[in-house]
Amino acid sequence: MDFRHIIETVGEFVDFAGVAVMVIGALISIPLALRGHQPRNLPPGADRLSFYRSYRQLLGRSILLGLELLVAADIIRTVAVTPTFESVGVLAIIVLIRTFLSFSLELEITGRWPWQKESSKPAEPAAASAG
Repeated sequence: MDFRHIIETVGEFVDFAGVAVMVIGALISIPLALRGHQPRNLPPGADRLSFYRSYRQLLGRSILLGLELLVAADIIRTVAVTPTFESVGVLAIIVLIRTFLSFSLELEITGRWPWQKESSKPAEPAAASAG
């Protein structure tokens, strides 16, 4: 077995893992949502999520993780196996599309962009220093 074949095999395994995470996540999300699973970042006093919203959030998290693995597999195969300008260009387009999907899913799941901080509680005013 040569290096190229090993890297191709690793890329295929990571691809499989990405798809498996999405499928298994979709299946596991159903009973979790039926039991009323609530995200940890739900602010105190907030209304409980409906089954639909809870399932959507759980499914979105599974898809996000699966997308990350699929991008990793593409990077492994492109950089290690076929590092041509054409393959790197195709990889760049794939990564851009998947990044856009990840950002969109993150916005749907949490209601904020990935670079925005989590709003846990309002900031307290700084105490005035005695002079």
